[in-house]
Amino acid sequence: MTTESIPGLPTQRPNPLDPPAEIGSLRATDSMVRMTFPDGHLGWLATGHHAVRSVLASPAFSNRVELTHPVIPAKRLTGQSLKDFPMPPGMFNRMDDPEHGRIRRMLTGQFTVRRMKLLEPRIEQIVDEHLDAIISAGPPVDLVPAYTLPIPSLVICELLGVAYERREQFQGDASTLLNLESGAEEATAAWVSIQKLLSDVINEKRSAPADDLLSGLIAEDELTHEELVTIGMVLLIAGHETTANMLALGTYTILQQPGRAEALLADPVAAVEELLRYLSIIHFGPVRTALEDVEIDGHQIKAGEAVAMSVPGANRDPEKFHDPDELDLTRNAQGHLAFGHGIHQCLGQQLARIEMRIGFAALLRRLPTLRLAGEVRFRDRMTIYGLFNLPVTWDD
Repeated sequence: MTTESIPGLPTQRPNPLDPPAEIGSLRATDSMVRMTFPDGHLGWLATGHHAVRSVLASPAFSNRVELTHPVIPAKRLTGQSLKDFPMPPGMFNRMDDPEHGRIRRMLTGQFTVRRMKLLEPRIEQIVDEHLDAIISAGPPVDLVPAYTLPIPSLVICELLGVAYERREQFQGDASTLLNLESGAEEATAAWVSIQKLLSDVINEKRSAPADDLLSGLIAEDELTHEELVTIGMVLLIAGHETTANMLALGTYTILQQPGRAEALLADPVAAVEELLRYLSIIHFGPVRTALEDVEIDGHQIKAGEAVAMSVPGANRDPEKFHDPDELDLTRNAQGHLAFGHGIHQCLGQQLARIEMRIGFAALLRRLPTLRLAGEVRFRDRMTIYGLFNLPVTWDD
């Protein structure tokens, strides 16, 4: 057990597909270490699977915005704290129970496994249409704008009831909000823009409801307009950014070595879970703050202390996964924390799994000679890791 303190969250990745090397070194010494946050708060960093899972599962920890300490320096937070940005009504992903549970229960009714399964034929159609266009145009192509970004964007738009024609606006706003280099004015403008978009959509649906998630929530008549706007914003951003980057980064990873495509096609379900574990694109946080004194893995966390968690570190923990730094697409990766754990576990995880399973398999099946065709740029200054571009070619 170590008592050393580190000056901040390690973020440098010598290998772009691996967590920062320092994360593994810290975890080998102890599952939790003292860490100084960018705002000067002395808290903790959890890198072990058991420690991260325990914090996420414990009601002794809060996810409320006003208690949060930022885990990395962001340009827009210079000279400010998250306490300067009051939480808007409906931001359920930054609430504690019972407020969180009230909204979560309504959303869970919209994200049932049955409803997600019913979406499969439509997702298959969307994937095939994009592949038809790619094949028709011929190589080379950048898969990010041609495939990995539009597929989840179109799916979440149809699920929520947002016109896909508005994608350029919300994709641009989302990118600004997730970019650590965005200034306060840029981030505020993006926030206002995307909230206005959702406000307009909700007003339209009050007049002309349809068979979509936002219309369903409006019909329940239990949420204010402001709550509906924020819920829609959270789902719209999370619903396309995470899956888009998993599709891009996962495809890049598969194309790194011969035989990986065949392994994925042999068992797409297992392969998707292993890619989720291995890549772990949520690489900054999450962060929770102790509401009371609590013990985690032998460490006494005092009330008011924050714990940052390294999901990539937890998903590469050798105490949980054998030979964790090896990508084994046949592995049983059950228990990974890519979707989080506890009450804030990703609401759309089943939809994301379906999109990845169909998206990876169709791409590799229809383009068996697919290969990389240039340098890629990694999203290392974004809150969601992934790729800005993915140039590929194939035998036409």
